[in-house]
Amino acid sequence: MRIDLIIFDCDGVLVDSETITSQTIADSLADEGLQWTLADVVKGFRGGSLAGVMAAAERELGARLPEDYVARFRKLLFERLARDVEAVPGIREALDGIDALGLPYCVASNGPRKKMETTLGTTALLGRFDGRIFTAYEVGLYKPDPGLFLHAAASLGALPEHCVVIEDSESGLAAAAAAGMRAVGYTGHGIPMATGAAHDLESMTALPALLQRMAEA
Repeated sequence: MRIDLIIFDCDGVLVDSETITSQTIADSLADEGLQWTLADVVKGFRGGSLAGVMAAAERELGARLPEDYVARFRKLLFERLARDVEAVPGIREALDGIDALGLPYCVASNGPRKKMETTLGTTALLGRFDGRIFTAYEVGLYKPDPGLFLHAAASLGALPEHCVVIEDSESGLAAAAAAGMRAVGYTGHGIPMATGAAHDLESMTALPALLQRMAEA
């Protein structure tokens, strides 16, 4: 298989931000009277969008969230991420190995650019994706819609069939399949997930060797 581009998801793949984000969602909604646990948020919305979370919350509350909810949520989230987020174990070694293979890569996330810049900056990964950061907020297409991945590939001159997506959520893997891209399902976070991907990956340090095998197949 020819590989012209590797597309990484951000949260849970490059940076270990999923638990922080999900707990912040639960905490912020508790302030509005909705008692969702961390497990509830992870199970229902992992890999989704904030708009989807808010729509579900408003249905359960039977009322609209305050107009300043998003601003307050993002302020709290960015404070926590800037303080506590860490890189996914093995991702630096994985990127070094991919660089050695001469394979280009980018990041494409449902999250806003500011969030990615915060998490990638805190973990010292931001410079590795300079000019190659794509966000659903800027194209108006959210996973599981394939549009974000297709936009990233087109922007970098890669055909979908020559792209490999690294994802850790079912919605992201569905987006990769719909885009006609090969997918690797990262399962190192320990959360049960039916990946449906061509390949599963438990440790990021094994990614370069897996990509080399895929390229030679």
